[in-house]
Amino acid sequence: MLTLIIVAIIVIFLTIGIVWAIDKFIPKKFRSLILLVLWIGIGYLAYITFMSVYGEIKFNKLKNERYKVVIENLIDIRDSQLAHRTVTGQFQGNWDNLVKFIDTAQFTITQRRDSSVLDKEMSRRYGVDMFKDIVIIDTLDFVSVKDSLFGADLRYKTMMNVPVGIPGSKFELKAGILEENGVNIPVFEAKALKAIILDGEDKNLIAKEKDVVSVDGVNGDAIIVGSMEEINTNGNWPKNYSNKQ
Repeated sequence: MLTLIIVAIIVIFLTIGIVWAIDKFIPKKFRSLILLVLWIGIGYLAYITFMSVYGEIKFNKLKNERYKVVIENLIDIRDSQLAHRTVTGQFQGNWDNLVKFIDTAQFTITQRRDSSVLDKEMSRRYGVDMFKDIVIIDTLDFVSVKDSLFGADLRYKTMMNVPVGIPGSKFELKAGILEENGVNIPVFEAKALKAIILDGEDKNLIAKEKDVVSVDGVNGDAIIVGSMEEINTNGNWPKNYSNKQ
């Protein structure tokens, strides 16, 4: 777009120079028609220059609005996945199973307390009562995962749907295990392609957005939370897109 603007500005100034030359050197009987054509050309170039700038401004505004609602869904998905890992030890790669989990699962509320008990082996060895410290975990209550995360809101039942862009699109969801230092660690990833989110907009601007590399932008061709390649449950968006991170 910047190239187009520069070219248009150069052409506008060149055209103005030509108008001046015509006014100075062309006979009067041809001057009016030529000037009219040139001024029409100047007006057209000014219009497309303005529209190229205004078009990108409109695109960026719409893009930010769409990204924000997509990110809200991804945050709900991440919260649901973290709850699933807390309760089951694993992430979930199936939407139906994840929703069923939210509907039925419960968090266990526990309390840790320090205590001590008689150490029989050490007591026999030294002939006096010896004690050892232990940690006791008491189960206090059970709390619904659904109530904890969403209260009375049923938005978790549709959080798998990409809320903008191509109708009927769903977030891609994966879950699995990564090995790190000999330890198997659960991972997950949910994402939506920018081409889906921005569907219906200028294809050149969408292609440009897919190549974004910026600290205040969403880098890459998709909005993603989690990763199947590293231990990471963060999203790839900057803080300005959401109050919840």
